[in-house]
Amino acid sequence: MQDLPRKLGLLEATSIVIGTVIGVGIFIVPSAIARDLPSSPMILAVWIITGVISFFGALGYAELGAMMPHSGGQYLYLREAYGTLPAFVCGWAFFLVIQSGSIATVSVGFSLYLSYLLPGVPGLSRWAPVALIGILTFINYRGIKAGAFVQVLFTILKISGLALLIGSAFWHKSGPGLDWTASTSAFSIHGLGLAMLGCFVAYDGWHVIAFIAGEVREPRRNLPLALGLGVLASVVIYLLASIAYLKLLSLPEIAASERVAATAAERSLGPIGATLMTLTIVLSSVGAANGSILTAPRIYFAQARDGLFFRQLASIHPRFETPHISILVQGVWTSLLALSGSYEALFSYVLFASWVVHAMTVLGVLILRRKKPDVPRPYRMWGYPLAPLLFVVFALAFVVNTLIGRPGSSLIGALLILSGIPVYYIWRPR
Repeated sequence: MQDLPRKLGLLEATSIVIGTVIGVGIFIVPSAIARDLPSSPMILAVWIITGVISFFGALGYAELGAMMPHSGGQYLYLREAYGTLPAFVCGWAFFLVIQSGSIATVSVGFSLYLSYLLPGVPGLSRWAPVALIGILTFINYRGIKAGAFVQVLFTILKISGLALLIGSAFWHKSGPGLDWTASTSAFSIHGLGLAMLGCFVAYDGWHVIAFIAGEVREPRRNLPLALGLGVLASVVIYLLASIAYLKLLSLPEIAASERVAATAAERSLGPIGATLMTLTIVLSSVGAANGSILTAPRIYFAQARDGLFFRQLASIHPRFETPHISILVQGVWTSLLALSGSYEALFSYVLFASWVVHAMTVLGVLILRRKKPDVPRPYRMWGYPLAPLLFVVFALAFVVNTLIGRPGSSLIGALLILSGIPVYYIWRPR
C-alpha cells in the first residue's frame, strides 16, 4: 500500500506547531483573563503554569509520535492503546466538529478582522471565510510542500507583528507600567479556573503535528524537536505579549477592550499601530487555519486505510502525492459549517471533547509502556510518570469545569460524539 512521502523538515514541522497554536487567542483572551484575575503577577503566573502543562502534553505526544511515526495522530495512538472503537469515535468527532469547527471558527474570525481593514465591502462576513477555506484547501490539495510554505510564511509574519508590538511596548516610556503587587481582594478559585481555561484554549493546537507525522523526515528526531521547540516558543511569545499589554495598559483597560492587542499597539505606535495589529491578527488567522487544513485530513486518511471511513478518503493523488479526496471532503464540510453559522454552537458543544482526547492520548503513554514495553521508543518523555499524570489531571479538570459550567451544551456535545458509536458498528462489518 502506497504511503504519503516524507517531505517536511524541522523548520516546516515547527512552523506547523507555532502557526497553529498562535491563532487569535493571544489577541483576545487577555481581556477575559484580566476580568477574572486581580493582578499582573497572577496573570503572568497562569500563562506560565498552563504553558508548562501544555509542554508536558507535547512531550507525551512526542514519545508517541516517535514511537509510531505515521500519519493519523491521535487516531493511531488511541487505536494502539485502547482499541478501534475509541479511535474511531475520536476520528469521527474530529471530522464532525472538532477540527472542522475549529477551522470554521478561525476562518470567520479572519473575516471579522478583515472587515476592520476593508470596511464597507458587501457580504464580506459571508464569502470571506469560504474563500479562505477554498484557497487554502486548493493549495494543500496540490502538495504538502506548498501548504508548508504557506505555513512558514504566515508564521514568520505573525511572529514579526507580535515582535513589533512587544518591542514598541518596551521602548514606549509612558503607560501605567507593570504593577507587581499581588492583590488578593478580588481573587477567587472560580476566577482562577476561568483564566486557566482561557489560557489552555489559547495554547491548544500543538497536537496537529501528530496528524502529519508520516510526512516528516527523520520523525524520531524531528517530531519531538518540533513539539518541544514549538510549544516553548509559543509560551515565550505569549508571556512577552502579556507583559507588553500590562506595561502599556492598566488592568481595567485590558479588561474593557474587545481588541486588546490593537488597543495596546495604538497606545505605543499611534493609529497606525492599531491597523498593523489588526493586519497581524488577519495573517495569524490565515496561518492557524492553514495549519489545521494541512494536517487534519490525515486523520480521515488513516481511518479510511483501516476500513473505518469512506474508502475513497484513503486515495493518494498520483501527481501531488496528497490525500486529495480527504482534503476536498474536509474543505466542503468546513465551508458548509462556516456558511450555516452553526459552527460556533457546535464548536462550543465539543470544546471539552478535544481535552478528553488529549487526556486519553497522554494517558496512553503510560498504558503503552506497560502494554508494549519492547516497541522501540527513540524518544522517552521527560518527567515520566509524573509529567503525563499531571497533564492528565489538568486536562480532566478542564473537562469537568466545562461540564459544570455548561451542562446543557456539554450534554449535546457528548451526544454528538457518542453518535460515532453506532456509526462504528455500521462501518466495521464493511
